[in-house]
Amino acid sequence: MSVLLRPAGEDDLAGIGDLHYRSRAAAYAGIVSPAALTFGSPAALGEWWAERWRWERETHRLTVAVDGRRLAGFTYLGPSEEPGVAELSAIHADPAYVGRGVGRALMIDALAALARYGDRAVLWVLADNARARRFYERGGWVADGQSRVEPIGDEPVTQLRYVISPNGSAVA
Repeated sequence: MSVLLRPAGEDDLAGIGDLHYRSRAAAYAGIVSPAALTFGSPAALGEWWAERWRWERETHRLTVAVDGRRLAGFTYLGPSEEPGVAELSAIHADPAYVGRGVGRALMIDALAALARYGDRAVLWVLADNARARRFYERGGWVADGQSRVEPIGDEPVTQLRYVISPNGSAVA
């Protein structure tokens, strides 16, 4: 699979919201209730991304993967709340592209970008999302024992923190 990775633009934000909505529904099916997966809408997530990007565009990086004119995936990363630590806040592939190399291409690109933010990077993943956890572990991410409970819709879910040293040194 060959996709082009490029910085997202204003015209991509509605599509990012739509892809995020569909990707979340597919990835979390069987993990959270159908009601939790249907909160909001693709348009509402597009508006949410537009607002978030408006406030964080100077400190964060939003990258899209495109296959021709079709949005195949995206990543969002930047500084975490912990000084000197980067965070991969989102990596989503269109469900039609899962297993076709889009996520891997986005991850390779994200790791290079994360190294510019710090010597250590983190991400949070649903504890019960075995497929995502395997994907991150194959990419060198390691669960560090930290967890938190955050809602999806109105449903609390446990997330685990994964860490990596994007510059190739040992994770502290």
